[in-house]
Amino acid sequence: MTRYMDEYFAAAQGQLVRITRTQRAKLDQAAEWVFDVLTHDHFIYAFGSGHSHALAEEVFYRAGGLARIAPILDENLMVHKSASESTAWERKAGYAKEVLSRYAMGNGDLLFVVSNSGRNPVPIEMALEAKARGARVIAISSLQYAATVSSRHASGKKLTDVADLVIDNCGPAGDAAVAIDGLEQRIGPTSTISSAFILHAIFVEAAARIVAAGGKPEVWGSANADGTNNDAIMARYKGKIRHL
Repeated sequence: MTRYMDEYFAAAQGQLVRITRTQRAKLDQAAEWVFDVLTHDHFIYAFGSGHSHALAEEVFYRAGGLARIAPILDENLMVHKSASESTAWERKAGYAKEVLSRYAMGNGDLLFVVSNSGRNPVPIEMALEAKARGARVIAISSLQYAATVSSRHASGKKLTDVADLVIDNCGPAGDAAVAIDGLEQRIGPTSTISSAFILHAIFVEAAARIVAAGGKPEVWGSANADGTNNDAIMARYKGKIRHL
């Protein structure tokens, strides 16, 4: 690899190492909450706007992933419909309540909200609305990034101020990790890598705890692997998990 490829690899690898070293207690707490949700037949929800919505899709209907995960997806908040307009929608006060009205989240459920800066109204209000319904909220953000920006919410609070548990993805402010000589703008975002790692690490640990307690977590098998049969899981959750 070239020098800059090496720098990006080192940045991503270093970020994962920092997460495992500094966020261990919070990862353990999150895994315990997931364990509690799944053993009491509640649901895990995942939400993000802009590029963070990819994390909600990453953990949904995922080969090797937990079955009882429901993504909260809205086209206005995604980049495939209109990237520029998604930025405006993410800043729209009151829109989170409208989006969440389509989902049956309730008392005992758990919501992961992924927002790198944590400054915009929609992720902040999504967390607040979920808590009002009796769900716990885990935020995944860059604490360094959040510290460099002001809130765009009327309360002046950021996502990290309103979540029940905050996990730092240990990423840099602005997300881009590599400086190239002769290029003013840094390049190479890492938040998707780190946030996906955090989510899957939590779910792996929670699944292990269920097994240790004598249970059997429901895990999707790959639809492209011979012999996979997800029929029983699909029959159980079709109609209960939106988007299945």
